[in-house]
Amino acid sequence: MTKENIFYRFLLWREQHIKEKHFILIISFVVGICTAGTAIILKQLIHFIQQLLIQNMEVNQANYLFLIYPVAGILVAGLFVKYIVRDDISHGVTKILYAISQRKSRIKPHNTWSSLVASSVTIGFGGSVGAEAPIVLTGAAIGSNLGRLFRMEQKTLMLLVGCGAAGAIAGIFKAPIAGLVFVIEVLMLDLTMTSVMPLLISSVTAATVSYIVTGPEAMFKFSQTEVFEMGRIPYVLLLGVCCGLLSLYFTRVMNKVEGLYRKLGSYQKRFILGGVMLSVLIFLFPPLYGEGYDTISALLNGHFGYIMDRSPFYDMNHSGWGIVIFLFFILLTKVFASSATNAGGGCGGIFAPSLFLGCISGFLFAHTSNYFDFTMYLSEKNFALLGMAGVMAGVMHAPLTGVFLIAELTGGYDLFLPLMIVAISAYLTILMFEPHSIYSMRLAQKGELLTHHKDKAVLTLLNVNGIIEKDFQTVSPGMTLGDVVKVIAKSGRNAFPVVDANSVLIGIVLLDNIRNIMFRPELYDRFHVSKFMVSAPAKIVINTPMDKVMQIFDDTKAWNLPVVDEAGHYMGFMSKSKIFNSYREVLVDHFSED
Repeated sequence: MTKENIFYRFLLWREQHIKEKHFILIISFVVGICTAGTAIILKQLIHFIQQLLIQNMEVNQANYLFLIYPVAGILVAGLFVKYIVRDDISHGVTKILYAISQRKSRIKPHNTWSSLVASSVTIGFGGSVGAEAPIVLTGAAIGSNLGRLFRMEQKTLMLLVGCGAAGAIAGIFKAPIAGLVFVIEVLMLDLTMTSVMPLLISSVTAATVSYIVTGPEAMFKFSQTEVFEMGRIPYVLLLGVCCGLLSLYFTRVMNKVEGLYRKLGSYQKRFILGGVMLSVLIFLFPPLYGEGYDTISALLNGHFGYIMDRSPFYDMNHSGWGIVIFLFFILLTKVFASSATNAGGGCGGIFAPSLFLGCISGFLFAHTSNYFDFTMYLSEKNFALLGMAGVMAGVMHAPLTGVFLIAELTGGYDLFLPLMIVAISAYLTILMFEPHSIYSMRLAQKGELLTHHKDKAVLTLLNVNGIIEKDFQTVSPGMTLGDVVKVIAKSGRNAFPVVDANSVLIGIVLLDNIRNIMFRPELYDRFHVSKFMVSAPAKIVINTPMDKVMQIFDDTKAWNLPVVDEAGHYMGFMSKSKIFNSYREVLVDHFSED
């Protein structure tokens, strides 16, 4: 008996003995273990490469190896992707959103390992990005491919993609609540009681495995030595606004810079420009090297006197304003370093850059404020922590993720109220300027985003080809009224598309418009279609997003509209009633609680 036959027999046995909802829980447990394992492997690989490269560097002078390491990293990663993977693996979270938005939830099998390899080399050699987005894509790919292996239906595949993402976040950060909340805020359409349990199982399992393997300590050691007082709430609100504006700067500049790189065209040009920009920035500002978690740990524990180690500005390490200026330039240049890393051929995400920028912005806010006598004293450690939640909430448009992630990363649960205040104020600030997160912006511009808005979500899920009705009888401009009457006799419709010899739609014959002459045989040869046809109120071009299709129906007040391709060839009709029926079917299928 072949392995394939054994597997099919197992599938049949499973269908007979294990209920679907119970089997989903089992798979979500397996997904949690697998995602935790990949997260641990990725973090260990990055740490190993970094220690190998920089442990012997002199801390009291500039290090010219910083001009070589990052370039080597993005070169190796770029060649790996270009010649081995042969697929685009950048913007991991955006790819997951696209997979969900296309109702497929199918992520290619190579994503279960390719992002792990490329991002470990990129970040280990100094690429100024984070490992979290690649591991989220890896986790989602694990969930998707496990579901496909066991022949799970489409709705379950979508849930398992979310389980993989939740497990990845929980595993790499030891943050199970943040993993669940991330899926709710950033990835998923809606949560039902049926879907909560698998997500919880994946998150808790992944976090537990990480705790067992790497120890019980939080990712960033933080001890709150100064109690937060309610009188500092206005400063927290102001910090939130600053974080929101910084998030807007980061989002807009990253999109602009990546757009400029895309215009360069060839991989060689992008690599050269990206490599030069990245290496020069890291040489001048070594905290830009890698994820920047060492800098975060230093600021959270009040050890900012070591920020300028290994830089050309080492002699200014103990100068108060020197540190402020140094960190301010890092705030401005981090987005260019991150963009250069990915555009130049590297692989990484913006989780770590968001935390990095947030920590520095919070520290700078408190440190600068404390120079003035008319302000209250602000704890630089506390505000560095708050800034991390603020920038993450702004960049990702996910305030709850920012709050729970920072609390779980640092153990700073005593600052829960100010964390919520800064995250909400940052989110509301960027929302005034940018309605979409950095992840969803590209898809939203193409109309391919499956949003949290249930109506829009259902419209996105509708199968356009299943809505097009093709049983309308066509007529030609040269046909007589008599010919049309014969066509009407065979049809149950009251509209007849008029097409030319090339099948291009040029008009419509409406039954109501010819009712007064169609029963007069003496007119059958006198009138031709070209005389009594009318223009369509509007034409729907195939692949138009469904929310825009519904807008066209609302604008024209029509119940039936013709569908054409990009060249104007007739393809069929869409009717409002058909859309409503399909809408109800998808609503029940995807959003009901089983």
